[in-house]
Amino acid sequence: MKKSHPIRRVVLATAATVSGIVLLLSLKPASDPGSAQAAGGVAPQQTAAAQESAQGGAAAAGAGTVTGAVAQTQYGPVQVRLTMSGGKITKAEAVQAPSGGTSTQKTELAVPKLNQEAVAAQSADIDTVSGATYTSTGYKQSLQSALDQAKAAGSGSASGSGGSSGSGGSSGSGGSSAPAAQARTVTGRVAQTQYGPVQVRITVSGGKITKAEAVQAPSGGTSSQKTQLAVPKLDQEAVAAGSADIDTVSGATYTSTGYKQSLQSALDQAGG
Repeated sequence: MKKSHPIRRVVLATAATVSGIVLLLSLKPASDPGSAQAAGGVAPQQTAAAQESAQGGAAAAGAGTVTGAVAQTQYGPVQVRLTMSGGKITKAEAVQAPSGGTSTQKTELAVPKLNQEAVAAQSADIDTVSGATYTSTGYKQSLQSALDQAKAAGSGSASGSGGSSGSGGSSGSGGSSAPAAQARTVTGRVAQTQYGPVQVRITVSGGKITKAEAVQAPSGGTSSQKTQLAVPKLDQEAVAAGSADIDTVSGATYTSTGYKQSLQSALDQAGG
């Protein structure tokens, strides 16, 4: 009996060792799939996040805000900011506008109307608010600047996508962008008159004047009244005639003469 004790201990020890090894082996495969599953779970999440980020960036490329250049007016600076989506104006707001005294009242009256018209017209071809000519003119200048920036950004992304789509696509986009490149805005030299400076800006497309506007005109006292009367007529005649050979507005001879001089300067620059 005493001789059998050591053997029994050896057998029991061996059995215990084997059992421990079996347990270890059985636990190891269970932990490996867990760790593998954990590792496999991180990568899809990162990929999904990257895809969502890419989609978000693509969406942001089609929408965003654009701020036009500051337009200096006689009563203070005007600056317009646009919110664009899908190439269209969804919101317009003046981040700077004349203030102080009657300027504040005119700004509060004019800017909401100008904002609405900008969204409705989808261009800077909007009406001047009566009684706020300078603010309206500055607004349209800054609005046009913002639209030019949005157009340039859109053309850049369009040409980039055209290049990645293939040679056929790029040649097609090149053909379609050519007409747009012909339209441009030209500002004539300042014409000094007895009652103040006059400066005309025109938009030319296909060799024709599509828009004319006075970015500077006499103001103060009766000059403001004459400007408000004469300039809209001169703008219309410039577009209709396609040249500086337009009639002088009765009662606004100096303004009309200065307008025609600056208009001719702009036409000379445009090559028309």
